[in-house]
Amino acid sequence: MLAGVSTATTRILGLVVLVTGSAEFLAERVVDDVRRALLDDDPGADLSDVLGSMLDAGEFAELTSPSLFASSRGVVVRGIDLLPEAMHDRLEAYVLAPEPDVGLVLLHPGSARGRGLLDKLRKAGAREVKVEAPKPWQVPGWIVTEGRRLGLRVDSEAAALLQRAVGDDVRALSAALEQLDRDEPGGRVGVDLVGRYYEGRAEVRSFDIAERAMLGDRAEALELLRFAFGQRVNLPLVTAAFATTLRRVIKLSFAAVDPSRTADLAREVGCSPGQLRWVRRSAQGWDAAGLAAAVDAVAVADLEIKGGSADPNHALERMVLAVAAARG
Repeated sequence: MLAGVSTATTRILGLVVLVTGSAEFLAERVVDDVRRALLDDDPGADLSDVLGSMLDAGEFAELTSPSLFASSRGVVVRGIDLLPEAMHDRLEAYVLAPEPDVGLVLLHPGSARGRGLLDKLRKAGAREVKVEAPKPWQVPGWIVTEGRRLGLRVDSEAAALLQRAVGDDVRALSAALEQLDRDEPGGRVGVDLVGRYYEGRAEVRSFDIAERAMLGDRAEALELLRFAFGQRVNLPLVTAAFATTLRRVIKLSFAAVDPSRTADLAREVGCSPGQLRWVRRSAQGWDAAGLAAAVDAVAVADLEIKGGSADPNHALERMVLAVAAARG
């Protein structure tokens, strides 16, 4: 179901859907919804997919004209930020008077380019669907909403654990929820269920290695790291987790927000309220000099694993030891 737009074919035909935002996965979901609605009602519907940068007036007129071979048409124009200037007025005119048997979807990546065209299309009556990826602190709420879309009741604590286990990528999170739905259809998703599926992965996740090192626990951090080696974890993800953890700890250390205002503080730090607990824990015992030394160690390791060292595994072990030692 499109936000604010019925996916009934009778509502899509004669409609212009304007999809704006940088979340490609969510944008593709809107496109798929429109196509599915068209084909469910008319399996013979004519579907077209074109690039805005290559579109001219002649091709656009052909795509949006009644078809000789189908009773309805669906047209997707991608990247209208790159639409030739000469097409702007033509597209605006179409939105003002769309063809009744055509459903038109226009995709804009949310960049500054083409903002003037967006304003014109909005004023002309295009139905806008925004597809921005949630910020880290918004991800648990997005997981709960996404679960509801699948018929799942996701607990807030389970959502936070799923984010910790899978990450912030909405495509991966959606796939994880679909897996849970296949095995627990229409059921409740609690901490126990998420833990059963993902805790084994979470134990070797890069953020857990970073957390143990930030706490000064060399032995546990090295054990998790070596287990991750055995699981063939992508090594740049390890340095990225360390860098993200350090960045959040530094932001927490200098945040000018009342510590009791958890939601505001999480937004300032760049994490979810659930993750803030781990950030606060990781921040204990650190001073400015130690954080600077840890940042340097992570930067060196990141360079080494990307071609600067003949033994990238050893480079990460040195990083873990250096970060743990930098804690006051």
